[in-house]
Amino acid sequence: MDKAAASALGLDFGTTNSVVALADGQGGTELVAFGDAGDAVFRSALCFWEEERGWNGIAHEAGPWAIDEYLQSPLDSRFIQSFKSVAASPLFERAMIFNKPFRFEDMGRLFLQRLVAHAGGALDARPRRIIVGRPVEYAGARPDPELARQRYDAMLAAFGTEIHYVHEPLGAAHSYAARLTEPATILVADFGGGTTDFSIVRVAEPGSPRRCVPLASSGIGIAGDRFDYRIVDRLVLPLLGKGSRYRSFDKLLEIPGGYFADFGDWSRLAMMRNRRTIEEIRRLQRDAERPDLIGRMIALIEHEQGFPLYDAVGRLKRALSSSDHAEFHFAGGGIEIGADVRRADFEQWIADDLRRIEAAMDQALARAGVVPAAIDRVFLTGGSSLIPAIRAMFDRRFGENHIATGGELTSIAHGLALIGEESDPAEWAA
Repeated sequence: MDKAAASALGLDFGTTNSVVALADGQGGTELVAFGDAGDAVFRSALCFWEEERGWNGIAHEAGPWAIDEYLQSPLDSRFIQSFKSVAASPLFERAMIFNKPFRFEDMGRLFLQRLVAHAGGALDARPRRIIVGRPVEYAGARPDPELARQRYDAMLAAFGTEIHYVHEPLGAAHSYAARLTEPATILVADFGGGTTDFSIVRVAEPGSPRRCVPLASSGIGIAGDRFDYRIVDRLVLPLLGKGSRYRSFDKLLEIPGGYFADFGDWSRLAMMRNRRTIEEIRRLQRDAERPDLIGRMIALIEHEQGFPLYDAVGRLKRALSSSDHAEFHFAGGGIEIGADVRRADFEQWIADDLRRIEAAMDQALARAGVVPAAIDRVFLTGGSSLIPAIRAMFDRRFGENHIATGGELTSIAHGLALIGEESDPAEWAA
């Protein structure tokens, strides 16, 4: 495709990965490839380090290049991923990185600059119309959608002039509809890193003036990152002092859970390496019954072990999608963990999360006024859709023969670009 002639751009800015697709104006799309390897999936990560030529005295990199920079010098850099999960949080104002404040929109703008730079010129002349995916429900406690919209607008101010926001599962619905040859009522389930979203869409026969009609959507802030937390909570946090006690005057109190909640959340763990937080934890360590355990947490934070820890968690989660049991192994910051984990154990850890996800799906069905038997096809997308317990939930409710998969990481961007070719994409706006 002649990138300069692209009619629309679909941007799937994800919690874990981001993908960009360009529409050709004739019903086709092409994924943007990044770097020499030509990978269409761009990791939603940032790495910062001090350098005079950098922005505000701090240089940065994004995507897989951010990981490379971090691995070269982990103690002299700050590595951040899953920062999308704080987009709607009124509790998040800024991250202090090398004593410089970074708002969400600052990180987002820097991320997009590097994404464009690594696209090999494919995004230098972007089409006027840009369709950006957003979750149905944002992640975090008491999320504020209007605040997220303001932050997205600021983040994307230099990226395009005509920007439309569309629920991410509706993008996936458009992508899947292109594969259908007859009318159908479909349920799309998008399992991302921060949220799980559902949309019910009525698809008309090919050639219809309006191929897709959305009926209802729903979502919940539970997805891949929450499943990662369940693994960390069971295998790692007890070794860092969770559940242990500290002495306060003449009382023994349980160590506050906030530190462990932050450590178990990618979007907050990266922010814990600051003087104030470390000093607070050191004071807690002095009064702890098991100061050695708190010392392990401090060592992991100070030695920037967040990325290798969560990389090990991700490997375990993926292995359990294809095997009944797998080995979890992590070594770093003076701590080594090895455990044989059964898939049945993992499924038990996330059982309550799955029940809440299923309740969100039922909410979409109720809003659309349809029963499960009226759903002709179910399209599962997103990395966590590969977890067997999730697939089993849909097989049980809708029947194995009604389930379709594919393009787990790219279908949303593809569909968003197709929506950009509609005569009035604002009809799909969230």
